[in-house]
Amino acid sequence: MQQTSLFDTGERDVSRERLDALREAIREHDYRYYVLDAPSIPDAEYDRLMRELRQIESEHPQWIQPDSPSQRVGGSPREGFVAVRHARPMLSLNNAMDEAELADFDRRAREALGENALAYHAEAKIDGLAISLRYENGVLVRAATRGDGERGEDVTANVRTIACIPLRLMSTDRPAVLDVRGEIYMPRRGLRELNERLLAAGEKPFANPRNAAAGSLRQLDPRITATRPLSFFAYGWGELDGTSAPKTHSEMLARLRAWGLPVNPLNALVYGIDEARAYAARLLAARDSLDYDIDGAVFKLDRIADQEQLGFVARAPRWAVAFKFPPEEELTELLDVDWQVGRTGALTPVARLAPVHVGGVMVSNATLHNLDMIHQKDVWIGDTVIVRRAGDVIPEIVGRLIERRPAGARAIVPPRICPVCGSHVEQVDGEVALRCTGGLYCPAQRREAIRHFASRRAMDIDGLGEKIIIQLDEAGLVKRLDDLYRLRLEDVAALERMAEKSAQNLLDALEKSKTTTLARFLFALGIPEVGETTAQGLARHFGSLDALRDAACADLPTAEAERKKDRFPRLQAAPDVGLTIAAHIAGFFTEAHNREVIEGLLAVGVHWEAPSSAVGEQPLAGRTYVITGTLEGMTREEARAALEALGAKVSDSVSKKTTALIAGEAAGSKLARAQALGVPVLDAMGLAELIAPSR
Repeated sequence: MQQTSLFDTGERDVSRERLDALREAIREHDYRYYVLDAPSIPDAEYDRLMRELRQIESEHPQWIQPDSPSQRVGGSPREGFVAVRHARPMLSLNNAMDEAELADFDRRAREALGENALAYHAEAKIDGLAISLRYENGVLVRAATRGDGERGEDVTANVRTIACIPLRLMSTDRPAVLDVRGEIYMPRRGLRELNERLLAAGEKPFANPRNAAAGSLRQLDPRITATRPLSFFAYGWGELDGTSAPKTHSEMLARLRAWGLPVNPLNALVYGIDEARAYAARLLAARDSLDYDIDGAVFKLDRIADQEQLGFVARAPRWAVAFKFPPEEELTELLDVDWQVGRTGALTPVARLAPVHVGGVMVSNATLHNLDMIHQKDVWIGDTVIVRRAGDVIPEIVGRLIERRPAGARAIVPPRICPVCGSHVEQVDGEVALRCTGGLYCPAQRREAIRHFASRRAMDIDGLGEKIIIQLDEAGLVKRLDDLYRLRLEDVAALERMAEKSAQNLLDALEKSKTTTLARFLFALGIPEVGETTAQGLARHFGSLDALRDAACADLPTAEAERKKDRFPRLQAAPDVGLTIAAHIAGFFTEAHNREVIEGLLAVGVHWEAPSSAVGEQPLAGRTYVITGTLEGMTREEARAALEALGAKVSDSVSKKTTALIAGEAAGSKLARAQALGVPVLDAMGLAELIAPSR
């Protein structure tokens, strides 16, 4: 009797048995192609199988199953990714940056286990995106990114488009639950082909395979992900249920491979530190010839019992280490240096370079970190410099070739005025950063200044969040802080997603914020190093804004003061104000741009009552309190303000030095810590008695 081949071109049998046979055949061929790297049929015959499967399913849609090989692409774009919690945390690895640190890891493991030599499972450290694949009864039900280790993003629809990841596990002994850990990456060849397509379409190419993998996996439309050449290697597992526990890491990876999951063929079992070093050396030598990026080697104790005995430290296992390869470096010319102003006013030197390929990326800019680093490295404009790029870290200049310094080379001179707003640039003693003093005026700092000014512990402007701040800035409606109080209803209502009611609510919140305290106002100004506690101390010590401003302007250092190291004496007389903070305060108030904004804020009606407590009337001075839980009759902010008005310090963490913990309803870990340390605990009534003089 003649048998019917899977490739028979005669009339098709559309029975369920035929459909099941097609699916199992395609899964087997996927396993041979992606896992065993030993395809048994030509691509054309594989394509004929897949076409037949899809034809049958199109004629009988009721037979389509989610784990069918035909269901890798489909679905409409989503609005966003859903956060999911990992059944077991996805941990990071501690790094060994050189062979000495790798030897230290081996020594600690041997001493802890009492053995002379240990077996390690050695792996290439793929430079991609960590992923968790959850299989239930052999079927892929969820894929999630690493995220923060505890929670990641659900990218199941996108992962289903990656051909080498099985939708259903092979073999009949598959577990009831399997949480596979691995790395999604984009091969170098795939990146080249993808970038060619993007350039032909007039789109921006990806800089490197890792960025391409991450960007492709986080597409909201799975159909786009399906066009990207992504691949995957499994390297571990989290949850495992319904099968016997493995005795070694190697055994478990062999099981993963048998179940149809790709495992890196470069993995090996090594014995002792010498074999580990040799493996890393071989891997480093092969680095450039691989079709995917690697940035090191990973060594894991092979015996599971040894892993369990060593356990974990913080968020990393003691039984594994990532041996990092040296970053790639290249030579190029330093053409010039620009000074970028960050959102906090810090000036960062950015090197402009003759373009050069470093680590597969064209680099034309690199960080010089700060002025001290420039001096330490003795880098001049015109030098031939060494540029290093490690992974996704911003390229940096690590040195220069002094023998190649040209006759026309120029020393790097820092600016005296801000390149953005023209305010004075300061460098306070003891700090390495140069800083623009125009914090309330500088456009580069505007958004951060507004965000801080509106924050809950500053002016407490409800509804003025980051998105609204960006829109106000982009629309040119707020160029200085005092412009906030000049906003019109029609201007705010015209912003995206701002109806007239919400616009009015924001204007009402702005009006309410005009009534504040001197301490809150000082904190809201965003003076560097002046936090809430320092602002409270300044308000109590000087009593008025004018007195503080006069002290700051009068304390400009003279040559005599510089010689005697007696700078800013009036400012340093305030509590918690040392030389560095005093210099920041003086620099802030002596900048004309800042004084103009402050006058503008006062002119639009920002005001406060004079401090009720005179200097010296501080019954709680020297005491430290911590507040937790929900308080009855007042907010935690009101309690903080009342305690600080009486001279107390309010901290966010409990220690042995804490005077007392004030605990409201639903107090959590802070209450437990206070009880463990023997710190007194006060309830709402105890707090009321404590602050009675101020209420």
